Amino acid sequence: MPQNNKQKFIFALVTVFITVHCFVFYNVAIENVRVAHAVSIQMLGYTRIGWYVLIEFICALSCELLIGAPCSAKLALKVVRPEENKPFLVETAIICCTVGIMCPLMSFLAEFIYDCFFPLIDGAFSAGHFFANFIPRWLQKVVLNFPFALLIQLFYIQPLVRTIFKSIMKAQNRRKPPRVNVNAPQVDGAADETASAA
Repeated sequence: MPQNNKQKFIFALVTVFITVHCFVFYNVAIENVRVAHAVSIQMLGYTRIGWYVLIEFICALSCELLIGAPCSAKLALKVVRPEENKPFLVETAIICCTVGIMCPLMSFLAEFIYDCFFPLIDGAFSAGHFFANFIPRWLQKVVLNFPFALLIQLFYIQPLVRTIFKSIMKAQNRRKPPRVNVNAPQVDGAADETASAA
């Protein structure tokens, strides 16, 4: 688990990078099913998918760092205690709380991006249609995304992210020179040499 702000940022960056890709393609697939395969990834174009990934990545990373991680840790630590419970249980509680916070929040943002932002750019935005359908479509997106988010986070993304994070931390620790403590007591031989030199 990350211990300082730099490690928390790296952990969030890796998590969000993997998660956003999964959810962009998942939501594009949902949209394709909803419109009876009228739109495919080829028709959307890889450029549009790239914009989806970039915009959702920026939104998700900001939300994770500012809202998701702090709130989910506080919520999880009301249920489990790191000093009493096994680390696996603590991590699982944090993951579940993170999904509970981030899924509705990111579904809200995704609905805004898909139904307002891109149609506005394309010139196909209809305010009446957007405001009449926003809440029902957002709630539908939450219902469709929540089981996927919980399962993919618990069984695939978090184990993968933890493995990647551990390897990044090991690589960083190997590159760092060992710290020498100048205030540490000297070994007897070193003390004798210092005394004889004086």
